[in-house]
Amino acid sequence: MFIEPKSDRAIPGDLQPAINALCNVAADLSNRIALGPLGADLAQAVGANTDGDQQKALDLIADDAFMAEMAKVGVRWYASEERDTVEQLDPVGALALAIDPLDGSSNIDVNVSIGTIFSLQPALADGNDTFLRNGHALRAAGYFIYGPQTALVVTFGEGVRLFVLDRSAGRFVEAPDLMVLSQDAGEFAINASNYRHWSKTVRAYIDDCLAGIDGPRGRNFNMRWVASLVAETHRIISRGGIFLYPGDGRDGYANGRLRQVYECQPIALLIEQAGGKATDGVQRILDKVPPHLHARTPLVFGASDHVDRVATYHDLPDQEVSALFGNRGLFRA
Repeated sequence: MFIEPKSDRAIPGDLQPAINALCNVAADLSNRIALGPLGADLAQAVGANTDGDQQKALDLIADDAFMAEMAKVGVRWYASEERDTVEQLDPVGALALAIDPLDGSSNIDVNVSIGTIFSLQPALADGNDTFLRNGHALRAAGYFIYGPQTALVVTFGEGVRLFVLDRSAGRFVEAPDLMVLSQDAGEFAINASNYRHWSKTVRAYIDDCLAGIDGPRGRNFNMRWVASLVAETHRIISRGGIFLYPGDGRDGYANGRLRQVYECQPIALLIEQAGGKATDGVQRILDKVPPHLHARTPLVFGASDHVDRVATYHDLPDQEVSALFGNRGLFRA
């Protein structure tokens, strides 16, 4: 399986073999997923990863397949959400791959879009040192989405590019236009069932969205929640809005549940390259250094003005944060 860019847009030559290999595995996974109940039971629970999250059969199938392909294309270090430690594949390889092999696996058996998230960066002499640095080292970041279309959304640092799997041609073929995030959409994505666990600032922001045209935002909003980071990201890059996965008061959720290395750094780079912003609510994600390989961080991303507004809620005096939405005077339109 190969990637076919538009004639006026190159893919960095040293990254091409790794990108082709990723496409090859993604196309095979897409075929497996498309069989649904006619194939193997891909949603079967088979264990738990290092953080205690349940692993499905397809999580491990995807992880094994990506690691096997990466060993052939100059990738020295392989860091996966499904593995406890960094794996060395090619001792003289120049690249390092961080990957969430199968994002959204809880949706496998209900035919909702799922995906693969990845980033590529230069390999350092030590595997852990390679991945425990900020997101400015990334050479490429992207995701595959397995939905009505199987597509690759990727950046090499010059905008966000869309490649769609053309099965008849055996290629991921590039779409004509770069993807640019709309700054105007009135949608927000958050798991509202956790409302009671959120901080006052997050509750205040969501309350003001829910207040609609009569509240301080002065407009009506729609809420979306798919429980698949790839699906949420694809919708927001395609048509705008904001995504929030904050930390909350539950045990183990102080920093949310999304992994900084495998999920948040790649998504942050994509969002910024599409014209949006990505923070932990206050700090830019790409500026943060992961404290350990499987570190988590809150994640807020989307249209720039929406993300900036979330940050301002952290600076409000307590009487403003605690006010009913109709009386939050500093944010009246």
